[in-house]
Amino acid sequence: MFLAICYTGVRRYRTGPVVDGPIPGTGVALQLGMEDASGVIGWLDAASVGGVPRPFERLGQTAVRSPLRVPRTCSAPPNSRLARLGQNSRWSRDGHRATQRSQPLRFHSMSHPLRTATPATDAVRGARDFLLDNVYDYDKVVREFRWPQLEEFNFALEWFDVVAGEHPDRAAVTIVDSNLDATSWSYAELARRSDQVANWLTSLGVRRGDSMIVMLNNTIELWEILLGLLKVGAVAIPTSTLVSDIDLAWRVETADTRFAIAPASLAARFHLVRRGTTRVSVGEQPDDGWRSYSESYDAPDTFVPDGPTPADSPSLLYFTSGTTAHPKLVRHTQVSYPVGHLSTMFWLGVRPGDVHLNISSPGWGKHAWSNFFSPFLAQATVFIFNYARFSAETLMEVMDSHEVSSFCAPPTVWRMLIQADLSRLSRPPRELVGAGEALNPEVINKVRSAWHNTIRDGYGQTEMTCCVGNSPGQPVRIGAVGRPMPGYAVVLKDPATDVLVEGAGEGEICLDLRVHHLGLMGGYHDADDLTAEAWRGGYHHTGDIGSRDADGYITYVGRADDVFKASDYKISPFEVESALMLHESVVECAIVPSPDEVRGAVPKAYICLAAGWQADRHTAAAVFEHSRRTLNAFQLVRIIEFVEQLPKTVSSKTRRVELRNLEAERVAAGSDEGQYYDRDFR
Repeated sequence: MFLAICYTGVRRYRTGPVVDGPIPGTGVALQLGMEDASGVIGWLDAASVGGVPRPFERLGQTAVRSPLRVPRTCSAPPNSRLARLGQNSRWSRDGHRATQRSQPLRFHSMSHPLRTATPATDAVRGARDFLLDNVYDYDKVVREFRWPQLEEFNFALEWFDVVAGEHPDRAAVTIVDSNLDATSWSYAELARRSDQVANWLTSLGVRRGDSMIVMLNNTIELWEILLGLLKVGAVAIPTSTLVSDIDLAWRVETADTRFAIAPASLAARFHLVRRGTTRVSVGEQPDDGWRSYSESYDAPDTFVPDGPTPADSPSLLYFTSGTTAHPKLVRHTQVSYPVGHLSTMFWLGVRPGDVHLNISSPGWGKHAWSNFFSPFLAQATVFIFNYARFSAETLMEVMDSHEVSSFCAPPTVWRMLIQADLSRLSRPPRELVGAGEALNPEVINKVRSAWHNTIRDGYGQTEMTCCVGNSPGQPVRIGAVGRPMPGYAVVLKDPATDVLVEGAGEGEICLDLRVHHLGLMGGYHDADDLTAEAWRGGYHHTGDIGSRDADGYITYVGRADDVFKASDYKISPFEVESALMLHESVVECAIVPSPDEVRGAVPKAYICLAAGWQADRHTAAAVFEHSRRTLNAFQLVRIIEFVEQLPKTVSSKTRRVELRNLEAERVAAGSDEGQYYDRDFR
């Protein structure tokens, strides 16, 4: 028998004695109660063993009477019978199937205070609930949705921690490693841990407004540090672990940051980083003055902010993908991404209690879209699969075993998936989403045929949340990225004349700045000239070309600088690529202009082949013949080069600018090696 008392501010949670003998699965094993400042205790019988009760109602200070499940953290002493019962147990959260833990349960005192909702919390929740309640009524949502008006807001303190109090045992993050071992962290556990991290960051000298390079992989430390920085009011600079030492040093200098965190294995990458930068390692501590992230575990687990967080203060700095020259540094506020991603949540279709799998690498905006803000806004679980080598079969196995309910992946992953036997996935996710670049129609059709569900495409940029998308329950126009999301005034402008395109037509995708777009960036960091250029004429210019049909659906045509002319005809790389993808030999391809003295340019295709096809004349002949059958005469592919892979940005977008430069150099040098010409096959 034991008695544990956990103090949580003016509230104290008490556990009564544990019953002797086997504990019945549905019986009362212990009692839990709350003692307020006046000494009044309200006791609650638990339906199962361990943990703390669900949140108490704020006004009446009474317990919410609902069944409890064994959580990750528990108030039992380590050597108690209860602790022994937790070893290698299976646990359940909010109706989802129990998952076998790869490690024993960890037990510690749940001393984290449950933060109460603020007026800002209620405003965000009201907007969130309106979207959830009307997710299938696109017209109503677009007509009636309004962004919450916020002067102060801290996502970690006023949203995440409030959710943690309401659903302490719900999994916030689940990570499956390459060995298929799964580990989960509950909302309550992550709230407490991020309080520790916030206190530790403060001890390092991180203050409100300071920035930190966050160069981590998909490990739990990434979510801890992002929440911790938000709590402090500091600014995260998510950075890919793939950046070079030169690029990293340039980013530190450009962002003018004094703090950085990275895996210990990447410490050598920092040898060019300027002196005076506080460097934190995750893992074994390197030499040369690095601080160890493990120090954060000794910090107090109750964080007290130094004041409210202004809504317009910065929270994130994102370097754009850099498809052309040096990336721009996008500045997001405390609400533009944290609250603006309500539009992304709506597009994804993620709901409370969902298990959301998004395949993306940290360091670019889409990771924050689907691996942080949107699932947490929905009170769902972020699900991560850290595979060492991509296998479509293994991915489907993991999705089945963990009951993934919504799935988002870039085109590259979808294209690899359709090369496998899609019938191996017995329970396809309710929501299927593509992002990064528009999906080719043939990919969508193959998945729909196998899974009886349609991949919904969407569109946005690092500079904004999802602004165009095929929303849940609405007819999907194959090939189209969708219609404007709630809260976004999307227009098309003729790039040559800057005149608005009315009705059906083609133009640059822009946002009308006369409408307040909460999900739009606060501008480019320390680059007023770039911000002014992007927002010229009262519109945010995306640089992307779209075509709109009579029903308002927008089809992505391509980057303005990717579209080129051949024999005075405008060529959209995306259209030609989509046609080539219909041939069974083509897994992936990219179309770029090849300089031509007569035509100005001709379309050239860089092609990645499917298994079983050889990079030879026979395959080239088959692709050329397919091109002639499916494309207009002015679109015909004139040159083919087979490659193992296409150059990609960290966000999985094809770097056509790199291919264009390679082709220009090849033509200038007069090299024909590895080239197949259409004229030789007629």
